Amino acid sequence: MGKARLIEIEWPEFGTAAEPPGWRVSREEYARRLARLRERMEEARLTHLAVYGDREHFANLQWLTGFDPRFEEALLITGLDGKPLLLAGNECMNYAPAAPPVAAGDILLERHPELSLPDQPRRGGRPLAEILKDCGIDAHSRVGAAGWKPLQPPQRLDLPAFLADELRFAAGYENVLNATRLLIELRQEAAPQEVAFFEWTQALASEGMKRVLRAVRPGAMDYELLKEARYNGVPLGCHMTLKCGNNRASLSSACGERVTRGGRFSCGICYWGANCCRCGWVAESAADLPEAARGYVEEFAGPYFEAMGAWFQALRIGATGGDLWRAIHEHLPFEKFGVFLNPGHLIHFDEWLSAPPCEGSTERLTSGMVMQADVIPSHPVFYSSRMEDGYLLADAALQAELRRMHPDLMDRCQRRREFLRGTLGLPLHDDVLPLGNLCGIVPPFLLRPQTVFALS
Repeated sequence: MGKARLIEIEWPEFGTAAEPPGWRVSREEYARRLARLRERMEEARLTHLAVYGDREHFANLQWLTGFDPRFEEALLITGLDGKPLLLAGNECMNYAPAAPPVAAGDILLERHPELSLPDQPRRGGRPLAEILKDCGIDAHSRVGAAGWKPLQPPQRLDLPAFLADELRFAAGYENVLNATRLLIELRQEAAPQEVAFFEWTQALASEGMKRVLRAVRPGAMDYELLKEARYNGVPLGCHMTLKCGNNRASLSSACGERVTRGGRFSCGICYWGANCCRCGWVAESAADLPEAARGYVEEFAGPYFEAMGAWFQALRIGATGGDLWRAIHEHLPFEKFGVFLNPGHLIHFDEWLSAPPCEGSTERLTSGMVMQADVIPSHPVFYSSRMEDGYLLADAALQAELRRMHPDLMDRCQRRREFLRGTLGLPLHDDVLPLGNLCGIVPPFLLRPQTVFALS
């Protein structure tokens, strides 16, 4: 793997989609997803599946139905045949028909007041026990419960107790099992229309990050910097983060701090399917850093960039999660670089879907996965470095389908890949498509953003 060096470049302009692509798929595709789900249920010997969602944990419901709860909670109940039933709270009853299968009557909709906000009217809804009985859930059933965490042992559920208790009363404690992994596995491969939406949101996030980084200057207030993101209303995947000055709390939002020369800086902009994060020092050169940190480029950020080169060398269809884990941990000793979380994870409508990269993982990477290059080093003196963006794994068939549906998208992805290879020296495989416009660009000194890392 090449040695990291600093080069001077003008940040490339790759453009964005002319208009936002819709993320909702066709009624027929939702029907195919339900059929695939039921096949997996049969394989797992489940008679029913209860899928929970709320404002934060909506992605399983959205993938199945096109519906994401606003304010409230929701529960989808399906058997192996017939129409699924979607239970929604008071305020979502008028929103749920925005989902194509709900509007078409392929999914039944019922108001369940217990899913509503505190102190709202609870009149008029059926007891959940009655609903479960009508769905055929009884002591002869085997029910999967899907929230957002695949907990072990399987009797541990990640649903609120007022729902989990009723399921267990209806079917028996031993007959209600955590089935979240089933939904995670079904969602790991993004559909072409979802890819198009994610490429658009990745471009929004990365173009916003470009503007934020270019606006960094001593004395600038964090709130003013985040105005440069130019938020346009697309749903957020998590809160925007920005810390500078005396604010050193991880994942912190803007709070009125001002940028200081020689200080630390980080920012994250996250939409559905996209999270762009950068961090570094507010400096023009090492001379602006605290004396103990002046070896930042040679001793910390440079080796990190070299390790990311090894990570990209390993990133390809058919690689295992363990391959990505080794690429990082063989280059970055934990004692110095402190990479604690998984070196990369899958992103979808939720910011963290799952994380194949872990020690000893034999899980294979497949076409359609969108991998976040989310590798987080940490040091008490050198601080951190980051090049977090999204990358699509796409075989020849998926690339051909994307070329047919969205030729401009493929042109942008190929130009990004050639920039990473040719200018930055990062070894991307042909089945890896960069989705954001800042991919690979890491300026260690934020007051000189044109100075970035490359591999020789």
